[in-house]
Amino acid sequence: MSGLLDNLLNLDPAWLLSVAALLVFAEDAIFIGFLIPGETAAVLSGVGTNVQDIALVVPVLVVVAAAIVGDSVGYEVGKRYLPRVLNHRILLKHQVRIARAQDFLRVRGGIAVFLGRFTAFFRAMMPALAGAAEMPYRKFLVWNAAGGIVWGTAFVSLGYLAGASYKKVEHQAGRGVAIGLAVIVVVAAVVWKVRSERRPDPGTP
Repeated sequence: MSGLLDNLLNLDPAWLLSVAALLVFAEDAIFIGFLIPGETAAVLSGVGTNVQDIALVVPVLVVVAAAIVGDSVGYEVGKRYLPRVLNHRILLKHQVRIARAQDFLRVRGGIAVFLGRFTAFFRAMMPALAGAAEMPYRKFLVWNAAGGIVWGTAFVSLGYLAGASYKKVEHQAGRGVAIGLAVIVVVAAVVWKVRSERRPDPGTP
């Protein structure tokens, strides 16, 4: 794990941001947000760019753009192919959650699109459900962009702050200690994320 993180932090910024953008895009566009770590990619892009002295605005713009474009693709796919997508074996065991997401969208409309950005499963499914429900694309885009901007800015900034701490620890205690602490933080974040995604949905009996 420490070797992988060390390699990521030394990756060329263009490659680092490309990988982060691809993961964020794929999470939103192809309905597997519960498998692809979008938040982790956003955070690592912030860490890596800070360590390499890249301005915060660069990873924020990349991640936000990937999120908005990915959601727009998901919207179009849902509008055209949602019944076929829902029959995929990966989604068959999530039918109850999908039904709740549809109810949430029907009641809350654009707000559901915005709030869905902050939960991995809803982030993956909400664009497609909005497309299938024939929500006007302009309305979808406004709420989608708002959610993408808030989500992307928050998680990239979190990583950027972590990168600043990493550089300080590296300077004072050495690269090995800094990598070790970074590994602990990343593992703790992943464990927290997995556990939070396994919690029952609100209202579950």
